[in-house]
Amino acid sequence: MNTVDFSTLWQREWQIKQQNKVQWLYPLVLFLIIITLFPLAMGTEPKLLQKLGVPAVWIAGLLSLIIGMDNLFRPALDNGTLAQLVVARASLPLWVLVRLMVHWLTSAGMVAMLSLLAMPLFGLGGRDTLILSVSIIVGSPLLLCLSAIASSLTLSLKNGAVLVPLIALPMQLPVLIFATGAVDLFATGMNGLPILALLLAGSIIAIIVSPLVIAYALKMAWLS
Repeated sequence: MNTVDFSTLWQREWQIKQQNKVQWLYPLVLFLIIITLFPLAMGTEPKLLQKLGVPAVWIAGLLSLIIGMDNLFRPALDNGTLAQLVVARASLPLWVLVRLMVHWLTSAGMVAMLSLLAMPLFGLGGRDTLILSVSIIVGSPLLLCLSAIASSLTLSLKNGAVLVPLIALPMQLPVLIFATGAVDLFATGMNGLPILALLLAGSIIAIIVSPLVIAYALKMAWLS
């Protein structure tokens, strides 16, 4: 498909996302609730809050990313959009890529900006908070792609929404560990750039490969 087709797909998916603001605002509200209540539950010990700030923000971001992943492709299957794309021989991987990009902007992209609230809530320094946001930006595309693959694989199942976290979380835990470890390395004066580069490489590979895998899974779900 050419760039005009890409623009058309982008505009269409963005309009759909704007029409369903509640669906993508709910995960962001959940993220804000978690990072706000966490310091209240842990007390006011500054060193403890600083130590747990990065993992708490990442866990909140991971949970907010998984919430609602079942609705990423299921509406397209139910309302016939997926069938129209398959019958019209449209580029299904390109449509998946556009949908993932739009979803990332309204989920992980917003979480990366909201993670700046960790500075006043957990007492993190400005440099550590900035690195935390960068780690979310470079690592979240990989998390999103893994969740999207799990969502597409369970699309034809009646209770597939329950299985999505069970399938995605074991694959996402290494990303969480590496990302929080990179921020900790920077906080202790060490170089965490290799880990961030590894996460970025994983995200790039996922962006290239996952649309093909998801497109195949979606076609199988439509045929079943």
